[in-house]
Amino acid sequence: MSISSSEASSHQNIPMDALSEVLQDFRLSGVNYGRCELRHPWSIAFPQQAFLRFHFVSQGPCWIHTEAEGWQELRKGDLVLLPQGTAHRLASAPDVVGDSLDGCQITNLGSNVCEVMREGTGAASTLFCGSMALGACALNPLITLMPPIIKGCDVAGHDPIVGPLLAAMTEEAAQPQMGSATILSRMADLLTARLIRCWVHCTGASTTGWLAAIRDPHIGRVLAAMHRDPGHNWTLENLAGLAGQSRSIFAERFSAVLGEGPARYLARLRMQLAGELLGQNGMSVAEVAARLGYESEASFARAFKRITNVSPGVVRRTISRRTDMNFGF
Repeated sequence: MSISSSEASSHQNIPMDALSEVLQDFRLSGVNYGRCELRHPWSIAFPQQAFLRFHFVSQGPCWIHTEAEGWQELRKGDLVLLPQGTAHRLASAPDVVGDSLDGCQITNLGSNVCEVMREGTGAASTLFCGSMALGACALNPLITLMPPIIKGCDVAGHDPIVGPLLAAMTEEAAQPQMGSATILSRMADLLTARLIRCWVHCTGASTTGWLAAIRDPHIGRVLAAMHRDPGHNWTLENLAGLAGQSRSIFAERFSAVLGEGPARYLARLRMQLAGELLGQNGMSVAEVAARLGYESEASFARAFKRITNVSPGVVRRTISRRTDMNFGF
């Protein structure tokens, strides 16, 4: 089947910058966080989780430890992003042992915000810690490629907005007022998107893989279209038209860069989105099937099980149970 001339014209207007297209719908669909006032000595372990984590240091001392990087000092105004929710530890000094969370007073302030206090006479640390549920399945392949930890200060020199954003978060976190929780979450949303973009631009060039694909002027345009409208009736012919290439050249180039054909890539993308819609959004199997362009619930269910090895009904019943971020702790 082919798309109409009006549909073709609409999709031909997709921008060349595929990364911007992928990031345009980036939102933190859930942000749970806590404002921490801790007195040295303290140490808190954060277990591995499926959600992205971040920590912002309003004032120190603060150190972070990951298995891959060891101990790293964080200074006032530093922000660290852990895209895959890697297990790690925060402490006022590397030699502090044990876990101090049990000795903290944790107050639920509502709206997914809590306050964590630890009394003492040592140096004070003020932290803004949280977990993020990403509301854009388009980011899934990108997140899996990112390193376990990214420091905002390491990429601030490549984006003139990161520095002022960090400074604004420092001021807001240090003097919380009415609405500070919402303002800080919006800042975290923007800052995370810019850090992801900085990382992509600073990463070395590659001839294959997802990063290479979104940088390719032909394949990148196609990926942007797929991620924008995964339920569209995409065919090899209209995808090649978007790329401005013949079907054979496009199919060969797509497979060479991404390691799979466009049909397989689109099917996996649809199933990633389906899992999100079935679980977090609570949509029925029939609704998801229709949204993703399947002619029947049965055909969608067969495709879902073939790719994920589980039925959509099982995912719908179980995935929503994993969404409690527990304020990032």
